[in-house]
Parts: sequence; structure tokens; C-alpha cells
Amino acid sequence: MSPEPMVVNIERSIIKKYRKEIWSNFVKAVKKYEMICEGDKICVCVSGGKDSILLAKCLQEIQRHGEISFELKFMLADPGYDISTLAVVEQNAEVMRIPLERFQTHIFDIVKQVDGDPCYLCARMRRGHLYSGAKDLGCNKIALGHHQDDVIETIMLNLFYGAETKTMMPKLRSRNFEGMELIRPLYHVKEESIIAWRNYNNLKFINCACPLNDACEIDGVDESLEFAKKVLNSHILGTRPILQTGKRKEIKNLLKILNTINPEIKQNIFNGLENINLDAVVGYRSGGERKSFLDNYQE
Repeated sequence: MSPEPMVVNIERSIIKKYRKEIWSNFVKAVKKYEMICEGDKICVCVSGGKDSILLAKCLQEIQRHGEISFELKFMLADPGYDISTLAVVEQNAEVMRIPLERFQTHIFDIVKQVDGDPCYLCARMRRGHLYSGAKDLGCNKIALGHHQDDVIETIMLNLFYGAETKTMMPKLRSRNFEGMELIRPLYHVKEESIIAWRNYNNLKFINCACPLNDACEIDGVDESLEFAKKVLNSHILGTRPILQTGKRKEIKNLLKILNTINPEIKQNIFNGLENINLDAVVGYRSGGERKSFLDNYQE
């Protein structure tokens, strides 16, 4: 199949085949959270994974067919990919007509030298490079490919390991880069829908390119329930898991198992974000100030 028909079919599948699962939910988030405004110049951060590539295509489609006029820039902040990984990313971008602007960073080289948790430093450094790169391109917004499952997993991570109820916001203003805003247009799109779209189009993306993770490969993550149980059991039994999964992967595996008990669990957690009953909350923080249910208890 020649490149042109392939990209046409990929684009059509977003609008037609996965209209309900992907396109409608993408448009819903963009409109509901007022993510795109007239005259915006949006930097789409492309990592080479399935989520960021789908985001790029969705934004191209809404730019082409939408009512709002805005610009798009597609940025690959290369953290130090090896040649084969970079080739996959660039080939996918070429096939799907995504004009990538690549700039080199040396994040992987730096985090290799770090003791303790290199993932935290890597994430912070990547975010900083994305903001500065977007600013250099003259953009006022950054679009990231986080989907609904990322949001749900973040809730669980913060609750289980951070002792607070907090999640990813659909959009937020940067504290360090004045005038810059971050948006997450795939906020309502489920990961299973993205995987289905990927498989339908026979696409291959990178899953992870971290030099510190032996599990990194091209589209090779075992997504089966049995694998999830195996990893979870290894933690319960105190043995080392087959893969260095990290906390987010642990939560993903746990949710996968809970889903077999109640298929509505993940959606209920997500819906709970907009259904917080403050009359039944012991305490919360707002604007850096702590609040307690006792503040108004006597009223």
C-alpha cells in the first residue's frame, strides 16, 4: 500500500470507524474544557508512542474541519533515542504526514547517572524541555497525549502513594513559563480505544525507549490479564517481578484485575472527579490553604 492511501485510511478510521470511541470523545474534551481558542499556536508533543501520534492526527483533523482557526507545530524532543527507535518514530511521522520538528536533548545520559528514582527527574526534565521548545517555536499551548486511563491511574497513584486525592487536569497554566498553557485533548478517550485503532490500522509504535528499563521495545508490551496477575502476585509474594514495571504499571495491573470484578470501576473513578461531595469530605486544600469540615460544622 502506498503512503498516501495509508494515511487517508488512518485518518478515515478516526472519523468513521472509531467515531464514537475516539473522535467524539476527543471533540467533547476540546469543547467541554475550552482547550482551543481562535489564533492559538499549539505545540503537539510527539514522543513516538500510540497516544501522541493519535493526538497529532486528531488535532490535524479538527484544524482541517473545525470552525476555529489555529496553528499546529509538531515537536519531538529527543531524550536520546537510539538509531533504530528514532527511525520508527520518524518513519511513522512521514507515513502519517506529521511534520516533526526534532531537537536533541541528553536527558537519558543525565538520568543514567542518578541514584534513587531516575523516572521523576526524567519526567521533570522532559517537561522543561517541552515548554522551552514550544516557546522557541512561538507557541502559547502544549498538547500532551494523556488519555482517560492516565487520569484514572494518576488518581490511584496519588491516593495509594501520595496520601492525597489529586489527578491530571484537562488543562493548566504553566507556573514557570508565562503565557504558556498545557492541554490534554484525549482526556475522555480510553486507552483500549487507542489500542483498537492502532491494531485496526496495523501500526507499530514505540512503547518505551528508556535505557534503564529492560522491558522497553517496539510495541511489545504484554497487555494480557494473566500477565497483570503474574506481576501483581510477584509483589504480593515478595519476589521480584519479571519486568521492572514501576508504580504506574502496578496500578494499571491492579485496575485490570478489578475490571474483571466490575467493568464499571474505572469509569466510576473517572466520573467521581466531577462528583465530589464536599459535605462528606473531612478536609481539603484550596489555594494553598487547608480547609476542614469543622470550619462550618456549627452553622
